[in-house]
Amino acid sequence: MRPFRFLATVDGYPGFAELTRVAHKAEAVGCSALVVPDHLIGQYAPIPLLAAVAAASERLRVGTFVLNSSLRHPAVLAQDLATLDVLSGGRLEIGLGAGWNKPEHDAIGIAFETTGVRIRRLAEAITILKGCFADGPFSFSGEHYTITGHDGVPKPAQRPHPPLFLGGGGKRLLTLAAREAQIIGLAPRLVQGDAPRVDARSLTAAATEEKVGWIREAAGDRFGELELNTYPTGGPAVITGEPRAEARRRADRIRAQTGTDLTVEEILDSPHMFIGSVKDLTRKFTDLRERFGISSFLIDDLDTLAPVVEELAG
Repeated sequence: MRPFRFLATVDGYPGFAELTRVAHKAEAVGCSALVVPDHLIGQYAPIPLLAAVAAASERLRVGTFVLNSSLRHPAVLAQDLATLDVLSGGRLEIGLGAGWNKPEHDAIGIAFETTGVRIRRLAEAITILKGCFADGPFSFSGEHYTITGHDGVPKPAQRPHPPLFLGGGGKRLLTLAAREAQIIGLAPRLVQGDAPRVDARSLTAAATEEKVGWIREAAGDRFGELELNTYPTGGPAVITGEPRAEARRRADRIRAQTGTDLTVEEILDSPHMFIGSVKDLTRKFTDLRERFGISSFLIDDLDTLAPVVEELAG
């Protein structure tokens, strides 16, 4: 089995002192990386923030979780990412996504295209990133981008490129991830609308089993090389000695928000909800690795979950 990897994160607008504190604690308890999302509201820009984290740490890897491929030309993004990889001493992990937040697109006048179009755009962006990272000039002609004799510089420190992280909850995106990525994030499906929301049934262990099956089918012989990741989409991690009571409260909130009924057992078994004592969660992460091959976990509250990380990653 793959060793456990835990990913710390930060929210909002932390100052450099707070970033340094989180980075040092993440390194000390055994986290592998610090990752940040990519949104135009409610946070710093991810790449400058990660450069600050890399400067404040020694071993901690840095990554995006995940970049919206619709917001940047991939050749320009490649230069930013390769620069960060070089300056961090080869510690970058590149998380990419097709973009899911329609209101964010609407706010700046970028069309929020259909899922199929966004996934095709993402696939082209991956091809261009890899072309920019490779030695020598390359050309590309696709539905969304055209590259003519471009030699991307600088080249990243990690060769042939930093690890690619792709995630999603639907078959098309997970199939692309299985063919192109080194790390795959298992995400819930989203129901689009004025306010996108999670499809609650896709939070369950049964849905995760189906997703892993799609990945296995598409990856073929390379499935054993892939790292699988999950994160607490179903609500923040909670350390408690009464997990069933907290799970009932969580089920009530999900029913009120989505109209979907999940049982207490489905809540506690979900790969996207971390509720229980330190011992419970240590056992749960171990069980998820054994059952699904999930060895990478995003930690939403490092201070709360540090004992679990220390137990499993030490």
